[in-house]
Amino acid sequence: MDSEAAPNKHFLFPGALFADVRDFQISTVLGSCVSVCLWDTVARVGGMNHFMLPLWNGEGLATPRYGNIAMEKLLNKMLSLGCQKKHLVAKVFGGANVTGSHTGNEIFMIGDRNVILANQLLDEYAIPIKAWDVGGRLGRKIVMQTGTGVVWVGKRKVIA
Repeated sequence: MDSEAAPNKHFLFPGALFADVRDFQISTVLGSCVSVCLWDTVARVGGMNHFMLPLWNGEGLATPRYGNIAMEKLLNKMLSLGCQKKHLVAKVFGGANVTGSHTGNEIFMIGDRNVILANQLLDEYAIPIKAWDVGGRLGRKIVMQTGTGVVWVGKRKVIA
């Protein structure tokens, strides 16, 4: 039997976020949704969100299904774990146009709007984006190793 323990694993569902001081492999699957991975380069703590829509409109619950809520909650979770904003870096993934339709109406371009929101908020938070893989027509599976900040990306066609 291998003396090295199996890594902690967590699957991140849409509309959720996860961060922990312990080393985890966080995985999720993205289409038009966006995931932002934050990593503290000094504390070596990482976390990820998975949001579906860019902005909460003020009606119903303010959940991490919405980018503006998911970003704020992930940042606050990281800070509560002892991270410092000045040590955080971000990686942004997703935002695909998986349906392949081009209506000419940007209100339907949810993936693009999710990516724009993530970039705007990270800029406002003064958190640099160190890597990204966004847009296109392919879905993505991403896996983040929270202890190192490394993120693996696999792309595949989404069958609707």
